[in-house]
Amino acid sequence: MNKSELVETLSIKNNLTYKKSEQIVNLIFDTMSQALIDNDRIEIRGFGSFMVKDYKAYTGRNPKTGEIIQVNEKKLPFFKVGKELRERVDR
Repeated sequence: MNKSELVETLSIKNNLTYKKSEQIVNLIFDTMSQALIDNDRIEIRGFGSFMVKDYKAYTGRNPKTGEIIQVNEKKLPFFKVGKELRERVDR
């Protein structure tokens, strides 16, 4: 499922206009993104949690050329699936 399919499903199931559903989905995604930018943890019970993991700088290798490169430290979003969702998918 992609974002437009999610908007369409929300619109149909809740008898909302497509535009209103799109605003709701965008608000949720924007709010979640801002929380991760602020280094907050997001927990949705029964679904999972989102957090930001810090990765230290390291020496890597360009797979095409074999050249050794320095990779800067970075922060990446990480999702950990919740127990209930894991069990639902595993059925």
